[in-house]
Amino acid sequence: MKILLIHTAYQFKGGEDAVVEQEIALLQEKHEVKVVLFENQGGWQGALQFLSSIWNTRTARIVSDTIKEFQPDVVHVHNFHFALGPLVFRVIHSLGIPVVHTVHNYRLLCPSAILLHKGQLFTDSLQQSFPWKAVQKKVYRSSALQTFWLAFVIWFHKKIGTWQKIDSYLCLTPFAIDLFQESNFGVAKEQFAVKPNFTNAPAILQKVEKENHFLFIGRLSEEKGIEVLLNAFKELPFLLKIAGDGPLKGDVIQTAKEFCNINYIGNLTNEAVKLELCKTQALILSSVCFEGMPMTILEALSTSTPIIASNIGAMTSLIIDGYNGYHFEPGNVTNLKEVISKFNTLSEVEKNKMGQNAFENYTSHYAPELQLDYFETLYNTVLKKY
Repeated sequence: MKILLIHTAYQFKGGEDAVVEQEIALLQEKHEVKVVLFENQGGWQGALQFLSSIWNTRTARIVSDTIKEFQPDVVHVHNFHFALGPLVFRVIHSLGIPVVHTVHNYRLLCPSAILLHKGQLFTDSLQQSFPWKAVQKKVYRSSALQTFWLAFVIWFHKKIGTWQKIDSYLCLTPFAIDLFQESNFGVAKEQFAVKPNFTNAPAILQKVEKENHFLFIGRLSEEKGIEVLLNAFKELPFLLKIAGDGPLKGDVIQTAKEFCNINYIGNLTNEAVKLELCKTQALILSSVCFEGMPMTILEALSTSTPIIASNIGAMTSLIIDGYNGYHFEPGNVTNLKEVISKFNTLSEVEKNKMGQNAFENYTSHYAPELQLDYFETLYNTVLKKY
């Protein structure tokens, strides 16, 4: 199969970019894949890209010319914000080529993209015909003007039917599909499918002994519930290691100086992340927002590591309470403390069993050998429409 894959890379590489690279490498094992990458810029160039995203004829022409030259069977678009722009979906559709789009966040539903504002869930945009409240609250980059423009781009393309021209929306979890269906997005459920992320299990797994500590890995930011995590461990006797970077890094470092059971271990490489996951008793995910599908969850499962996660969004289904980890109430410091203490009372046999369950969950859903079947089924489904 000939696949054209299109993606707009972020200024600062993140998990989404890593997922795209991983999927490209996998698809190239069996299919002919051509990749077209765009890149978001900063400064005046970024401002120009942002303004022109509503009808970017330059990028649309690049995609059109590539399709005519490559003659793909299917086009797979990942991030289109903002250097690429939605016009490409109309162009691809007009050329009679099936197009699928992986939904990595909720920007199509709200300018915030993560449905969070000032540490609180913000879902008002889901039912509004135009997200005026999001504009009022400046949910995108703390700017009413930028929030309005981003919202207008999405709204404008909704009004002219662009979003109906995407043959299949690939969501990471069933929760994401449900959220779209509960909103006023207006695309039929039949146009949505689940295609989870995946990761490779580390070869070091059997060689590393578990240590007696908990672990957080991720962006050190408000939406990740960092304050909730720190406040919980300030009142617990257990050791916590924190890895990552972000705007709350200073708070983490200061707390680590004041409390000897909290250690900041820096921003880790991919290999170091997997090693730390192999060593920890459990991974803690304290997010207060609707996550897409954090790669750290899949990496934890692949290393037989139980997960303690806030019971919100995708994590309600990725973590099965009492099977591969535990849930706690989002933002609730007391409940997080209770769940951590509960986990710590488990016997080694019970902890090992939970770890084995985590690995079985990984092998049955998120292992790389399953992914080509996922892709081929999804691509063949849209091809049948043409």
